[in-house]
Amino acid sequence: MSTLLFAFVAVLVVSTGGRDWQLAARLSQRLGNTTALMVAGIIASVVSAAAMAFSGSLIANLMPGPAQTMLVAIALLVAAAELAWPRKERLPQEPTRSFLPILIVLIARQVGDAARFLVFAFAASGSVVVAGVGGALGGMAAVAMAILAGADIEARLPLRAVRIVIAVILLIGAIVIGLRVRGIID
Repeated sequence: MSTLLFAFVAVLVVSTGGRDWQLAARLSQRLGNTTALMVAGIIASVVSAAAMAFSGSLIANLMPGPAQTMLVAIALLVAAAELAWPRKERLPQEPTRSFLPILIVLIARQVGDAARFLVFAFAASGSVVVAGVGGALGGMAAVAMAILAGADIEARLPLRAVRIVIAVILLIGAIVIGLRVRGIID
């Protein structure tokens, strides 16, 4: 149960200000707080978390124990890099009011983001179903918050600074895990 809660909170926090989060907030502002947008966010969160949990378990099963732990460190490192990478997001002209394009774009933005790399890392450490469920719930909560807050939240929160702080925390975690696997620290 603690892994479920940890995955939920980690994905919720790391998703804040992410590409999918910003898209959902901006579309909410443009379209209004639509039910279809919320449903697309929920489906995208479930699909992306399931895909990354499955991928993490699949790759981890091919590796011995210490390599699995190093895979977790690498996943945290990739998540930190994704968070710290500067980017300029624009609201696309499409999808406008079409459910399927919104769903596809949300899934595409979630599959390779930092929060889903955390789901990958949790699944690689052995808790596949729990990581997937926690990640899906965290993703759903993050997208729901973005939709309900709308694009105004971007003006009120220093999202870039928040993402950098979270990236530093993930980087430190990756370094500590990597050094422990190598036996350099206990």
